[in-house]
Amino acid sequence: MKTILGIKVSNRLEEVDRMQDILTEQGSIIKTRLGLHQQEKGYNSKEGIILLELDEDTEDNCQVLEKSLETIEGIQVSKMTFS
Repeated sequence: MKTILGIKVSNRLEEVDRMQDILTEQGSIIKTRLGLHQQEKGYNSKEGIILLELDEDTEDNCQVLEKSLETIEGIQVSKMTFS
């Protein structure tokens, strides 16, 4: 089973440190990380999206990662699973 987490960050300039700490703690289950943000007239957008491909058979750790990220104000997490 493939699991993809989508993380929408509403204010990435303020929340990036805490979010990065969580992603580092759970880094052993992250296979691929892709960050997307919009450039707006010479400065970075406050909003961003991160896509994470997680290792297979890590459902328990995936739940820990989701719950930890959701404790940060301004972060929304969506999970996709493919069999």
